[in-house]
Amino acid sequence: MDARFTDEQDEIRRTLRELLGKRCGPEELRAAVDTPAGHDPALWTTLAGQLGLPGLALPEAHGGAGCTVTELALACEETGRALAPTPLLATAVLTAPLLLALGTGAQRAELLPRIASGGLTAALAVPGSALATALALTGHDRRGEWAGGGRAGGVQARRAEGGWQLYGQVDQVLDGHSARLLVIAAHAGGFARSRVLLFLVRADAAGLTRVRRTALDATRPQGRLQLRHTPAELLGGEDVDVLPALARLGDSAAACLAAEAVGAAGRVLERTVEYVGQREQFGRPVGSFQAVKHRLADAYVQVQAARSAAYYAAWAAAEATAPARGEAAGPLALAQALEALRRAAAEGIQLHGGIGFTWEHEAHLYFKRAAGDELLFGPVHRLRAHAADAAHVFEEAGT
Repeated sequence: MDARFTDEQDEIRRTLRELLGKRCGPEELRAAVDTPAGHDPALWTTLAGQLGLPGLALPEAHGGAGCTVTELALACEETGRALAPTPLLATAVLTAPLLLALGTGAQRAELLPRIASGGLTAALAVPGSALATALALTGHDRRGEWAGGGRAGGVQARRAEGGWQLYGQVDQVLDGHSARLLVIAAHAGGFARSRVLLFLVRADAAGLTRVRRTALDATRPQGRLQLRHTPAELLGGEDVDVLPALARLGDSAAACLAAEAVGAAGRVLERTVEYVGQREQFGRPVGSFQAVKHRLADAYVQVQAARSAAYYAAWAAAEATAPARGEAAGPLALAQALEALRRAAAEGIQLHGGIGFTWEHEAHLYFKRAAGDELLFGPVHRLRAHAADAAHVFEEAGT
């Protein structure tokens, strides 16, 4: 493994950081999350058109840049620094890889170039709060019971004249209220021979109702989907094995999420260090007190360790010949990054003093990002426990 960044990777980070510094400051961020879409469409157009972010990890044959998960993770690190509310995670990290891996030739040819150009946003809809289970981050359900179906909840798929129809409800879909394309996991085949399939639903499909939900982390807008006799197109074919594809997606998604959390942790720590160097107490800067130095130093070490883990997880996900233990790199890196972000944000709130405890302060946005990501993709202890099981850590220790 060569730990050095290439010139292209450095350019991605530098250009994106400069752009977000100009276009996604605190005021712009708060204005964007208050819009119906939950993000700034003009900023997304710039990120897609000028920098090609949604197509970074897509092949050139489908309009992408032909890069790997590593470059996409570096881009996520920069968007995480700014807490930029964009459809990047839902579209490029969670949905586009499924279309590439499972879609038919016609589906890939129609959808992937539009995603790469930024003209089409997409979202992955998993029933209930089972996104982490579906991606095999906190557990592995080989039967797909997390998808529900019928009276058990979730979404049921039934054959209809000319195709398929979906019935049910999905409550927590990242960018589900604004995405133009939905990839929905549903049960098909009834209860006796049920299986999980993925379906494509267009935003203007009949019988589809979408509502934006109130979320803990406003920078991660979520939507609720209701489906009643909604026409849908099967992704791939009926013989496609969906569950292993979702598990493979989980490892690369975890690496991108970890990089994003590390970017946020690094930025809130930088702001805290800057503030304690300016704020005075007893006639001297607060940052000059030894106790404050120790707390910030511990947080810094934790953030740097999490950054190393995130970079390794991205490299392991990008390498087709990654070692077997690399399969657990993504969830482990995500656990470490979320912990580092929570620690850095908590220190930021406390060391900013009285102003840091007001909801209006920026430090709370970072703390909510950590808490919100744990609710969606964690919690940390379950990420670590499942990674340990996947790597057979305790089995080896007992032999």
